Amino acid sequence: MTMRCAWANPNNPLYLAYHDEEWGVPVHDDRKLFEMLILEGAQAGLSWETILNKRSRYRQVFDGFDPERVAAYGESKIAELLGDAGIVRNRLKVRSAVANARVFLDIQRESGSFSAWLWAFVDHTPVQNRWKSLSEVPVRTELSDIISKDLKKRGMSFVGSTIIYAWLQAIGVVNDHVCDCFRSPHAGAGEGCAQ
Repeated sequence: MTMRCAWANPNNPLYLAYHDEEWGVPVHDDRKLFEMLILEGAQAGLSWETILNKRSRYRQVFDGFDPERVAAYGESKIAELLGDAGIVRNRLKVRSAVANARVFLDIQRESGSFSAWLWAFVDHTPVQNRWKSLSEVPVRTELSDIISKDLKKRGMSFVGSTIIYAWLQAIGVVNDHVCDCFRSPHAGAGEGCAQ
């Protein structure tokens, strides 16, 4: 039997694929980083499974998460999005996605790429944690506090430290697969999970 992190719902193929193939894998592609940032913000107050189930529709109506196109959305496009039952129709979250796209583009211009800006926080090396169980995994850290504060200062919203930590896990800046999960770099290493 394949051991996975306890949160991976074995009854949802989308969730299993997300855990097995995406979560904790380092992402350097700016468009994917933008997609995950917007989806993590949309998830606030909801389950990640809800967002995964809506992700394909999000990709359609948000122009494949092209930050330049999203940044250009006007009131008619926002109204169209708020009428689409395939996404989370929360006015603040939709408006946040548009405003955050503009800040995202500012960071790209400033740093050459959003990826370069983000990965500099960890010296371009993923943080490899060694958690024995899900209960040990934090919901925020000093790293997420710092990045959240920076993004808020620049004008982003739905980027609180808890949301940012979930995003860092999702995009592999932090690898929080528990030690007995087959996706952990420590799985089967024999040295246990001692910190």
